[in-house]
Amino acid sequence: MSVQTALSRTDPQLTALTIVTALCIAANAFIVVADLAKARFVLANSAEVGLRPAAIPYLAALKGAGAVGLAIGLAGIPALGLAAGVGLVAFFVGAVVAHLRARVFHNIGFPLCFLALAVGALTHFASATF
Repeated sequence: MSVQTALSRTDPQLTALTIVTALCIAANAFIVVADLAKARFVLANSAEVGLRPAAIPYLAALKGAGAVGLAIGLAGIPALGLAAGVGLVAFFVGAVVAHLRARVFHNIGFPLCFLALAVGALTHFASATF
């Protein structure tokens, strides 16, 4: 089923997943800007989990690529959205694992929230593609 066909349906679940995908794009765009601006909370969080500040721009690029891929997926190339969803899920699983390994639990909700949004986006494109 193509995304256009899927979006023309009035399926509440598909509508919800489309909204989650849009939220995932927005959340990742926000955090990319915060990463590149070297926001205080980004530097503090990365230091707590043992991430070197020099790695932050590279991770921002990965998140940015994921957000762009999701947007292109919504624009009509669902296979790219699917690939971006897989990449973001893998990225945020890694972020959760980094928090667990460093025993940083007080703010693990943030990567878990991003992971949940990425899973929702992946589900959207998986249901639209297959």
